[in-house]
Amino acid sequence: MQSMIRSLAAGLLALNLATSSSAETTLTIELTNGQAVKAVGLIDRWDQDGNHRTPPDKDAKIDAPAFDARARDAGNGKWVFEKLKPGRYDVVLLGDKLRIDGFTFVPVREFDPFVKSDAQPDEEAAEWITEDIKASKHYENKVEPLYLAGNDKVVRVLVMLIRDKPTSYTPGAGTMRHEMWQYSWNYGGWQKERRTKVFDRVLMQVSEMRQWTWLWDPKLGGIEVKKEPVTIKYDVPKSAERKLKGLYPY
Repeated sequence: MQSMIRSLAAGLLALNLATSSSAETTLTIELTNGQAVKAVGLIDRWDQDGNHRTPPDKDAKIDAPAFDARARDAGNGKWVFEKLKPGRYDVVLLGDKLRIDGFTFVPVREFDPFVKSDAQPDEEAAEWITEDIKASKHYENKVEPLYLAGNDKVVRVLVMLIRDKPTSYTPGAGTMRHEMWQYSWNYGGWQKERRTKVFDRVLMQVSEMRQWTWLWDPKLGGIEVKKEPVTIKYDVPKSAERKLKGLYPY
């Protein structure tokens, strides 16, 4: 009897291991013009409902993202993630004072769906929302809408907020964070939702912040990984071209 139990247990263990192994796959990131990239990682930011899997770290460092997976440098611009669990990931590229984050237009309100990055609001709505953000009063002295997506009912905005003016909080330090905001069409006008979805918070010396390039690209966001190996080709833009939006040295 005991031998049968041991055999059954061994069989179940082997089955579980095989099932677990089959659920893992490979993601390859092929970079063009990626000489400045020194590390590539993945962040599993959101669950299927758009809630944080891990709350933003108030002590986060700009040069040390909390990767859920880190790629192996396979040479010739190829970075490989092995034994990766199925899911949706944001890719992050890191270099010397360079960071490029992928992102998705995550829900701000409960039970709302994700919005695709290619769902663009009309120009008049985008212009009004952009100007409203810039004209509003904020604790931060730099509030910049980076990307917008939506329709005639809902517009989401990835916003960069920086406070680099002197404060008594920490001498010489500044704050930076990125948030998803939402404007909803109500009663014949656009209204900003009070709730926002925070991506990150960083506290650092202003003198160092001004040396960084921290950019965002929806092409690197929401990469879906299932059972089959996935390959993503990405052309790293030159900073001088300013094709991507975010923080540039100033």
